[in-house]
Amino acid sequence: MVDIRKMLEERESSLLMSYAAHCKNSKGRQFSEEPCPYRTDFQRDRDRIIHSKAFRRLKHKTQVFISPEGDHYRTRLTHTLEVTQVARSAARALGLNEDLTEAIALGHDLGHTPFGHSGENALNQVVPGGFAHNEQSLRVVDYLEKRSERYTGLNLTWEVRNGILCHTGKEKPATLEGAIVHLADKIAYVNHDLDDAIRAGVLKSDDVPAVALELGKNSSQRINTLVRDLIEYSYGKPEVSLSPLLEEKLMCLRRFLFNSVYIGSSAKSEEGKAQLLLQTLYNYYVNNPDKLELSTDTDLQEVSIERAACDYVAGMTDRYAVHEFTRLFVPEPWIRL
Repeated sequence: MVDIRKMLEERESSLLMSYAAHCKNSKGRQFSEEPCPYRTDFQRDRDRIIHSKAFRRLKHKTQVFISPEGDHYRTRLTHTLEVTQVARSAARALGLNEDLTEAIALGHDLGHTPFGHSGENALNQVVPGGFAHNEQSLRVVDYLEKRSERYTGLNLTWEVRNGILCHTGKEKPATLEGAIVHLADKIAYVNHDLDDAIRAGVLKSDDVPAVALELGKNSSQRINTLVRDLIEYSYGKPEVSLSPLLEEKLMCLRRFLFNSVYIGSSAKSEEGKAQLLLQTLYNYYVNNPDKLELSTDTDLQEVSIERAACDYVAGMTDRYAVHEFTRLFVPEPWIRL
């Protein structure tokens, strides 16, 4: 039988830049396993992420707007798909590894809480040692998801795990593919959050700053401008970045969104309720560990009660968190017969 995987790895050697991440040179997995005969290891990682329960839950997790009524607002899942599209397009043009890029992008937000960053901030205030969604995303693929009796987690390659952990924060990704996802995440959320804010009436078209219009008249044009700059500025270099001018414009637009949308706007009016809800659930499960609906993958003898409660609450969708809070703390209506 023809070894398709080896053919794919040879194709990488002929098509990718020398400084790209070549699958045959991967640092490997934590637990050894037989390679797939028809997929590279990075392709296999991508498939494992897509088929995980955590990935499916992203469709019911907030991006910016908590429980939006409209059908066209972004969710954590649609954000992930937009990041993946931007990142893969850039990787292809730059001669980098598309499969590694895609796997990192698809997995980068698996550990995000319900209710977006307000949920992340809520858990960060009460969980011992704090909470960061990138660290939780790595914990999801390393420990909470399970696909084999031989080991915990999805047993992903080192390069995918590093890209997931370092897609945000102070530590830079070890691969150029991870660096692309780091930038694609910002390019995607800055533009689609601005688009959603206008759709929701939080911002008016006249409120859009001049720097946004310099990048383009609409979200599509702005993304095209930024991705094109990323490709043209990085092409042929063993590093990935925007040009200094476009980097500053993107950061300027990001600061505008923090001041006008992310903090104190009507879009965030429910944040206090969402944070109280998650912290109440977390404290309830810490004090009542027997009520934790733990999967067979989690053993309280291996982790602290606080860690188990955090994992459980962080993994909830928005609607399941509301359902559990209502079930536990809202009295049932009493009707006289």
